Amino acid sequence: MTISSSLNAGVAGLNSNATKLATIADNIANSATYGYKRAQADFHSQVINGGAGVYSAGGVRTTTQRLIDERGPLISTSNSTDLAVNGRGMLPVTSAVSLQSTTSNFPMMLMTTGSFRPDADGILTTETGMVLMGWPANIDGTMPTYPRDTVAGLQPVRVNVNQFAGDPTTKMTLGVNLPATETRAGSSGATQDLSIEYFGNLGTSENLSVSFAPTVPATGASNTWTMTIKDGASGGATVGQYTLVFDATQANGGTLASVTKVTGSAGSAYNSTTGTVTLTLAGGPLDLTIGTIGDPSGMTQLSDSFAPVSIDKNGSPVGNLTSVEVDANGFVNAVYDIGFTRTIYQIPLVDVPNPNGLISLNNQAYQVSPESGSFFLWDAGDGPTGEVVGFSREESATDVAHELTQLIQTQRAYSSNAKVIQTVDEMLQETTNIKR
Repeated sequence: MTISSSLNAGVAGLNSNATKLATIADNIANSATYGYKRAQADFHSQVINGGAGVYSAGGVRTTTQRLIDERGPLISTSNSTDLAVNGRGMLPVTSAVSLQSTTSNFPMMLMTTGSFRPDADGILTTETGMVLMGWPANIDGTMPTYPRDTVAGLQPVRVNVNQFAGDPTTKMTLGVNLPATETRAGSSGATQDLSIEYFGNLGTSENLSVSFAPTVPATGASNTWTMTIKDGASGGATVGQYTLVFDATQANGGTLASVTKVTGSAGSAYNSTTGTVTLTLAGGPLDLTIGTIGDPSGMTQLSDSFAPVSIDKNGSPVGNLTSVEVDANGFVNAVYDIGFTRTIYQIPLVDVPNPNGLISLNNQAYQVSPESGSFFLWDAGDGPTGEVVGFSREESATDVAHELTQLIQTQRAYSSNAKVIQTVDEMLQETTNIKR
C-alpha cells in the first residue's frame, strides 16, 4: 500500500510539473506579445490518512490562473489609435464577426491594449478582428447620458476618413470702441458700420452687418447709440436692435451704463449677467456678447475714434477629416484640416471586482464571468480606473529571466519525481525476486 502510494505520488508530481512547464512555455512563447498576461501554476498537497502507524502518500495537484491584473510596461508608437490603459480598467471590444448580426447589441469582450485601425467601413479594428466599442457623441460633440451597467449604449467606433464637417458659429464676442465726440451737440452724427463674417450650418460663409447710429442732442452729449444688426443670410433682415447708453462718470467713464432692446425689434432682451443678447439668424441662434455693465473689456465709448478692438467667434468653414486622436479621458476627437476638433465618441473603461476571474480568450481578449463579478463602465480617470493612452501599446507581462529560472527548477523537480518512480519500480522488482 505504501509503495503503491509512492508510485502514485511520483506520477502526480510528473503531471503537476508538466502542467507548470506548460505555463512557463506559454509565457516564454508570448514574451513579445502585446498585452499578454502571465499564466501561473500553483502546487497544492493532497493528504490521505492511512490509519494509525501507516503513512500513505497523497501526492500533489495543480491549479492554474492567468494574472490579468498584472500590467506590462507601455511603449510609444506612431499610430494615434494604438491604445493602452495606464492603470486599472480595460477597453470594451467586440468581434468583427458579430457586426454582421442583425441585433443592435454586441457581445462585449475586454482588452488592455490594441492597435486599432479603420477597416474598409471605417470601423476601428485590430488585425485579429477585435472592434473598439464606445459611446457615440451628439452631432455638436457633447456626450449624452448612457447607462453604466449594460452594453446597450456601446457601438463600434466608426471613423470616416473622407468625412467633411462644418463648424457653425454659435458664439461671438464683440469689443468695439465708439467715438464719444459723435454723441455731442453739433456733431455730424455719422453712422459707424462694421461687417463680421460667420459660418452657417452648411459651412457657408455669411455676413453679419452691425451699424452704430449716434443720438445727437441739441445741447450737451447724449452718450447714446442705436446698434442695428442685420443678417446677410436672411436677405439683410434686421435680427436685433438695441439702445446703448454709456457711462460719463469719472469712475466708469466710457463703459456701458445700460442696454435696452428697441421695442418691437427682433432679438432677445439683454442679459446683464452675461452681457449677451441672442440673435436668431438664418442658420439658428447666435449668442452675441457685448460686455456687462461697467466692464471696460466690453463695448466702450472713448475719445474720437471708431475701433473694432476685438472680435472673437467660434465656427469655421467646411473641413476634411485628417486624423483621429484619443485623449486621456477616452474621448475620440476628430481633427479637421481647418483647425477645429470635434468629439465623436467616448471610450469607457470596464472594471470588474476580480480581474483574474475573467475568462481568457484568444488574442489577449477576456470575457466577464461569475468569478470576475459584474462589470461597470467608468469614465477613464474616474473612480478606480486609470487613463487611456494613445500612441501606445502595452508590452507582455512576462519576465523572461524569471521564467527561465522557473524552467530550471521545474526540470529538476520533474527529474526528481521520475527518480521516485524509478526507485519504486526497483523496490517492486526486489519484492518480486523474494519468491525466487
